[in-house]
Amino acid sequence: MRGPIPMPTKKLKVTTRKSPDGEGTATWERYEMRVHKRLIDLGLDERALRLVMRVPIPEGLNIEIEMLE
Repeated sequence: MRGPIPMPTKKLKVTTRKSPDGEGTATWERYEMRVHKRLIDLGLDERALRLVMRVPIPEGLNIEIEMLE
C-alpha cells in the first residue's frame, strides 16, 4: 500500500466585472476553484476491493477506481 500521493492541484480561475454594464470604474471580482487529487495504490485481491467499495463516501467527494493487472 502506498499513498496518499498528492497530484498537481488544478486552479480554475474566473474573472468578471462587478458592474453589470460597461460604465463606471473598472472593478473586477476574481473567483478561484481548486481541485485536489490524491492517489492511493493498494495491492488487494478482488474480495478486499469489494470491502473498500462499500465504504460510505460523503457528498461532494468523487472517487475513481481503476484496476490494473
